[in-house]
Amino acid sequence: MSNLDLAPDETVCTGPADGSAGPVHELLVGREVMLGPRGMEVTRTLPHRDRRMIGAWCFVDAYGPENVVGGAGMQVPPHPHTGLQTVSWLVGGDVLHRDSLGNRQLVRPGQLNLMTAGRAISHSEESPADRPPILHGVQLWVALPNRDREIDPHFEHHADLPVLTEHGVSTTVIMGELGGTSSAAQVYSPLVGLEVTLAADVVATLPLRPDFEYGALVLSGGVRVDGVALGRGPLLYLGSGRSELALGAGHPSRLLLIGGEPFDEQIVMWWNFVGRDHDEIVRFREEWESGAQFGTVVGYAGNRLPAPPLPNSRLRPRGRLP
Repeated sequence: MSNLDLAPDETVCTGPADGSAGPVHELLVGREVMLGPRGMEVTRTLPHRDRRMIGAWCFVDAYGPENVVGGAGMQVPPHPHTGLQTVSWLVGGDVLHRDSLGNRQLVRPGQLNLMTAGRAISHSEESPADRPPILHGVQLWVALPNRDREIDPHFEHHADLPVLTEHGVSTTVIMGELGGTSSAAQVYSPLVGLEVTLAADVVATLPLRPDFEYGALVLSGGVRVDGVALGRGPLLYLGSGRSELALGAGHPSRLLLIGGEPFDEQIVMWWNFVGRDHDEIVRFREEWESGAQFGTVVGYAGNRLPAPPLPNSRLRPRGRLP
């Protein structure tokens, strides 16, 4: 998914020196963003003015549930990425992915589309013509560490992810591992992504890594997360230092839990690029506008997305927190 802001904020993130040293409850209320003039509304909780990253997770957009019958649904034209992975996860509906490597893949609920941009890639995402009526999901980005950010771009589709089931709780390991069970999705820094589905009146405990920081996002229903009543919308930042996490739900509910080792590098994130300094972002933008490096997405019925203008001042480090 693209950042379609016409005047995107500069986002520069630092590592654990600015992060939480222990367990916290920090509610990050998102902002509403429209995906293009015919697009749908999403709630963006990362990057946030109070916290830019959770581990290597640097972008979280939640959307739906939205009735897409008779409407455009998701329509994200071809756009570029560098230095990150895009993570597409659906609760309901279908999304069709096309990219400049020639991949064309439909993603459905419970399946993972994972695109590693590396040095440069472009892609589009859209609701297919023959689609279910309700679209509901989340799009995330993972920043690549410096040693891997120039790798060749590639795409993965995982239709059969490991699921742990016990006493009314079903946990899908989207990325990383939980209790010795690992996803096949390729990761480049220590991190985890889980979808936890809870039946009504269930209390559960998930094992955590104390060296990871975590964030929780309710996808449906409502969940008590470490004693905090959390509904749909905001992202609950939990900090680090926990070996387990208590969860409970009075009604059937669904939760996304992301986490990772605090990212120990400084990054500049602007529009759809993750880089390391102003000049690199300028180069990425020029290459996209000139048609170089990013390839061509074949099959999308529309024009590619033009890059917005850069700010008048140089993109500069601002720190992980204000």
